Formats: sequence, structure tokens, C-alpha cells
Amino acid sequence: MDAKAKRELYRQVQSQVDALLDGRTDPVATMASCCAVLHEALPYASWTGFYRVVAPELLRIGPYQGPPGCLEIPFSQGVCGAAAAQDTTQVVDDVHDFPGHIACDARARSEIVVPIHDAGGRLTAVLDVDSHQPGAFDEADRDGLEQLASILSRHL
Repeated sequence: MDAKAKRELYRQVQSQVDALLDGRTDPVATMASCCAVLHEALPYASWTGFYRVVAPELLRIGPYQGPPGCLEIPFSQGVCGAAAAQDTTQVVDDVHDFPGHIACDARARSEIVVPIHDAGGRLTAVLDVDSHQPGAFDEADRDGLEQLASILSRHL
């Protein structure tokens, strides 16, 4: 899928998620609805979901679509942990080359993880999307998911 098609896909996802969540403030329902829409829309996604910040330096699995994920991830481990610890989006072309990668799905090859903040600006979760394709995620995915994160922050 080329960058132009991805940008259009993300515009549609963002619009759908924003309309779906209008007036909603329950964080679990917000995350569940978002990952369902996103997982259905991204043909290259093998796992789409959230890891919630549940304690200082600890993520716990939240709503997701796909095979079972890791139950807990310290900020010091994996791509999700790096995104939370650094509070920056992580785009990884080949997860096997990422130091400290946690192999929840042995078939996963690439990954993008975006920090999610609540309306007050506090890190509340990370949005994790995996693919069985190496190099599946690019700047169009980063931009689209970061814009989606902004929409989510209004509902958390």
C-alpha cells in the first residue's frame, strides 16, 4: 500500500473513530472500539491493541485484536516499553533487530508503537500495531497513528 493510500485510509479511520467515540469517556470502551476499527482497516496488521500504564514503569495488556499478547511489559523491555519510557513513537522495520524485543508472536516482523496520553497530558497507554511483513510501517503510518492518538486523548 503506497503512502497516499495509507493517508486516505487513516483519514477514514480517524473520522470513524472520532464519530464512534463522540460523547464517550470510558477508557476501556474507547480503546476497544479504536483497535477494532483500526485492525479491520489495516490489511497488513497482525495484532492491534493497547498496553495500559498500570504502575510506574509497567504496562499491562488492554483491549486488542489478534493472537494473545504479552500480559505485562516493563518500560525497560521491548518496543512497547521503549515507546513508554521515551514517550515517543517507535517504528521498527524488523523486530528481530530491536534490542530487548519481546516475542509475543513469533511471526511478527515489524511493529509501530505510539504513546497515548489522557486529556491532561499524562501517559496512559501505548497503541501497538504488529505485522507479519517486514518494513510494513512508514511515515504515513506514524503520522496517521499519531493523529489518531490525539483523537483518543480527548476521550480518555
